[in-house]
Amino acid sequence: MLAAQEGDHYHFLNHLATVKVAAGDDRSMSVVEFLGPRGFGPPLHRHDHEDELFIVLDGELVFHTGDERIVGGTGAIAYLPRAVPHTFQVTSDMARFVSVTASPDGPPRFDRMVSALGTPTPSPSLPEPGPIDPAEVAEVCARYGIPILGPPPAAIDPNREEG
Repeated sequence: MLAAQEGDHYHFLNHLATVKVAAGDDRSMSVVEFLGPRGFGPPLHRHDHEDELFIVLDGELVFHTGDERIVGGTGAIAYLPRAVPHTFQVTSDMARFVSVTASPDGPPRFDRMVSALGTPTPSPSLPEPGPIDPAEVAEVCARYGIPILGPPPAAIDPNREEG
């Protein structure tokens, strides 16, 4: 059992990632909680070894998978099966969400990628925004079976009419 502010905190791609359950070598799932500001979104990617389940705790995310664009507000759950390219973007001022990854063929690797790419921080606070090296992100992600397939989603105006 971990309390709300407990876990291993990382400044990760200009937001906060807290590893709540590390897969290690003997667990079939990992749980990472994120806090991200408007506009945060990872590059288009896929997970080769694990399924991913998002739970939006507070705020709003827009998920992109294939030609689909799906809005998920507070309480939404999104299931993203392995090998399916996807990305998402925070469209509220701030969003807090959880990523649960599970793998049938060994421990998931997502939490290890977060700790390898992130910078440990003692408190659950957002980092000051800084530059992100796309080549480093691609190299580290590939090492953990999460190939980068394209850029992050373009800035989304939540008030824009779809058409």
